[in-house]
This record gives sequence, structure tokens and C-alpha cells, in this order.
Amino acid sequence: MISPDGPLSPLPAILLIGPTASGKTACALALARELAVEIISVDSALVYRDMDIGTAKPTAAERAICPHHLIDLISPEASYSAARFCADAHRLIAEISARGRIPLLVGGTMLYYKTLRDGLAELPQADAGLRADLDRRARDEGWPALHAELRRLDPETAARLAPNDAQRIQRALEIVLLGGLPLSALQARSTTPPLPFRPITVALAPGARGELHARIASRFEQMLAHGLVDEVAALRRRYRLTPELPAMRCVGYRQAWAYLDGEIDLDGLRATGIAATRQLAKRQLTWQRQFRERWPEWQEVDCLRPDLAEAVRAAVLARL
Repeated sequence: MISPDGPLSPLPAILLIGPTASGKTACALALARELAVEIISVDSALVYRDMDIGTAKPTAAERAICPHHLIDLISPEASYSAARFCADAHRLIAEISARGRIPLLVGGTMLYYKTLRDGLAELPQADAGLRADLDRRARDEGWPALHAELRRLDPETAARLAPNDAQRIQRALEIVLLGGLPLSALQARSTTPPLPFRPITVALAPGARGELHARIASRFEQMLAHGLVDEVAALRRRYRLTPELPAMRCVGYRQAWAYLDGEIDLDGLRATGIAATRQLAKRQLTWQRQFRERWPEWQEVDCLRPDLAEAVRAAVLARL
């Protein structure tokens, strides 16, 4: 494609964004049946092997429709970072485009999208002593207390994090305590690199939040019916896991772990799992509002409309 200035403009990449239970997978597969795409997962939980039910991982039949990337990459014992995602995604976008196909990025891990678009801020290195101190305080006071401290020191970052998001709360506190500047300020002043692709962004958002909540509850019930607890029990037998690992802090897995340890009963598992998923969706929509203000190509579609897949298709084709 020739730009008005003369040189070739970057090849397109489709970004399909939305909160949990908004219908992203179905829309992505509908696009894959019509366009020559390869899907890049933008989901921090789908990278883990053997975590299928609680992550709503695409089935083998769905993944056979077109190539999928960044799924089943690592053991649940390992960690995957936004920096690694950024490197992997840029590499895959270039490779897929070179094959004459369109990269289709699909998922709800909003930090990954931000890193992909805005680049990485220069952050202080991890400090083992400070982390140990924060872990000790978390054991004594609980992560919600440390979240309250983060809310005082870095309210913008705290607003995006759940009160029990141990890994991210710890890192955000570490950054502000080591360097004196909050994570949000460091990210705001980072230099945004030019994008090597032309983004076509379609965001799914609910016109009625209550209906999305009903979907979330129904989907969590289905996960329980399909064996989420058995999946977590099998993971605990197969791998050397602790509840502090990122994989086991994923929504649903954290609650199933507590159930297996006898900390909550089945009703508690159901209630806390649904509540945590609703909080996740709320944070995802907060991220989306911030993106909408900054990304000029932003197109938003009501994820509750009956013709959702067709509406997404029309939004994409209008920008290709």
C-alpha cells in the first residue's frame, strides 16, 4: 500500500480486544474462516500448558481453523513477562506478514497490548531484599493492605490491579520504593517507538454491564461443570506448584486452589470465582477506556449485539 508521502506503509495487523466473556474467540474464528489470518494470543494465561478449562483455551478443532501462536508455550511452573510477549509478538507479526497473511491479535491481557503499542519503560531492577520484605509484610498484613499502600503511592497503577494481585502489587511497590517514582509516571514518560505494522483495532465492550456479568457467571459455572477443580488437582500432582506462582494466581485457579486446600467450600469457590472474574472484566474495561483516548484507529463494537461477528467483520474490512 502506498502512503500519501510515497513509501510503502506498514502491513496491517488486526487487534481484537475485549473483556473476558465478550466473545473474542468466536469473532476471531469467524474472521479466520474468511480472511487469511494467523492468530496471536494476547492472553497471559493461555501461555501455560495443561491449563485448558479455566483459561477457556481454544479447542483443538478451533485451533485447526488457522494457525495459533503463543498458546501452550511454558510450564505452569514458569513465568512469562510483558517484555517477552512484546518480543514474541513483534517477531510473529513480521513472520506472518512475510507469509502474505494477516496477524490477528486476540486476547484480554491489556498490559500486553500497552507494551506492544507503547514499548517498555526503563524500570529499576528487581531487589531480592525488598521483595522478601514485601512478602513478609503480605504474610502478616495481607496483599489488600499492600494494595492500599500502593493506592497511596501510585493510585493510577493501583486502580488497574486487584487487591490480591500479588505479583503486580509487589513489582509496583518495588518500583516506587526503589526509585521514588511510580510505575505509572515511568510508563508515561517512556518513548513510544514507531509501530512496524498498521493497527486495525476493534474493541468489544458491553452496552449493558449486567448482561456481561450474567455471561461471566454462566461461563464460570460451565468451567466447574467441565472439571476445573479436577484440572487444578491434576496440575498440583504433575507439577511443583505453589499458590504464589503466576499460573496459579490466574482467576479461577486461585479459587480452585483454595477449595482444594479446604479454605472455602463449593459455594465459596463459585462465589469468589465469579466475583474475581467480574473484577477482571472491570479492570479490562478501564484499560480499554484509556486506550480509546489514545489510539486513533479505535473502533468499538457492542459485544452484546446479536450480529456481533458480522459487525466485527465489517469493522475490520472497512480498514483493510
